[in-house]
Amino acid sequence: MAGDSPIAAGVAGRYATALFELALETDAIDTVAADLARFEALIAESPDLQRLVKSPVFDSEEQTRAVTAVLAKVEMGGISANFLKLVAANRRLFAVQRMIRAYRALVARHKGEETAEVTVAEPLSDAHRAELEAALDEITGKDVHVEVRVDPAIIGGLVVKIGSRMVDGSLRTKLNAIKHAMKEVG
Repeated sequence: MAGDSPIAAGVAGRYATALFELALETDAIDTVAADLARFEALIAESPDLQRLVKSPVFDSEEQTRAVTAVLAKVEMGGISANFLKLVAANRRLFAVQRMIRAYRALVARHKGEETAEVTVAEPLSDAHRAELEAALDEITGKDVHVEVRVDPAIIGGLVVKIGSRMVDGSLRTKLNAIKHAMKEVG
């Protein structure tokens, strides 16, 4: 079951696994995933919510009250709302974004999908993204969802991470390899 997974390691993994198993029992996997994505977007949009999530100065009652108010405002209920209130009551909001990522990974595994974290120097066009997904689908034999992160420091190329496997085709890495080779020669 989901508990045998390395995803289940740590606080975030345990909470995500419990939520996933409950969502699976109640046939609400996709609904919960959508709710968690909405909550994650709310965190990204609100500096106040970011402070609530990251700051240790708020006690469990304050966190629970604030999360309950936010969920009521966006009309989120059911399993997702109860889960987020529990996380707040247990003062685990600091890990909620990791919980959401772990939940997504569990859902993807359940559906036979794989998530690839791709780092690029500049944003991918829709055509390049589709091409990359198709290539990764063919290589892995699974349906691969690509999460793109832009990091200009890699200069060019891309870094692809799928599970514990990583392929670094960045220009920065290639330049560093040349630099090391030049040091050894002269």
